[in-house]
Amino acid sequence: MNFKGILQEHSAMLGRIVSSYEADKALQQELMQEVSLALWQALPKFKGEGSMKGYIARIAQNRCISHVGKAVKQPKSAELDTNIPCGSASIVETLEKDQQRRLLLNAVRQLPLSLREVTTLALEGFSHREIGEALNISENNAMVRFSRAKAELKKALARG
Repeated sequence: MNFKGILQEHSAMLGRIVSSYEADKALQQELMQEVSLALWQALPKFKGEGSMKGYIARIAQNRCISHVGKAVKQPKSAELDTNIPCGSASIVETLEKDQQRRLLLNAVRQLPLSLREVTTLALEGFSHREIGEALNISENNAMVRFSRAKAELKKALARG
C-alpha cells in the first residue's frame, strides 16, 4: 500500500491521537502535518515486525510527545467536531454525547504523559500487548499504566 493509502486508512486514529495531545484546532492541523511527515519518513524503515497500525500509532505518539515537550504552556480546551454522524439520535442525546466526549478528551489531556500515551492507544482499541509494543514497554507496564489512567480519569470526570 502506498503512503497516501496508509494515511487515509489510519487518518481517523491519527486525528484522535493528535487531538488528545493538542486542544487548539490550528495547532492540531500543524501537528497532524508533522505526524504525516514523520510517518512518511519512517515508513521505509518498517520491517514488518508487529502490526502496521501499532507502528503508525507509535510514530504519532512520539511526534505528539515531542510537540508537548516543546509547548510552553498548557493547551487550551477546544470543542470537538460536532459534525459526527449520529444516526437517528435526538438532539438531547447528541448534545449529551458531545458533552461526554468533550469531558473525556479534556480529562485525557490533563493526564501525565505516560498515562496519556496508554490511554489514547487503549481508546483506539489497542490491547495491552499492542500498547506495550507501540510504546516499547512491557505488557504488564501497559496494564499498570492504564489502570492508573482509568483511576485518574474517574476522579477527573467525577469532579466534572
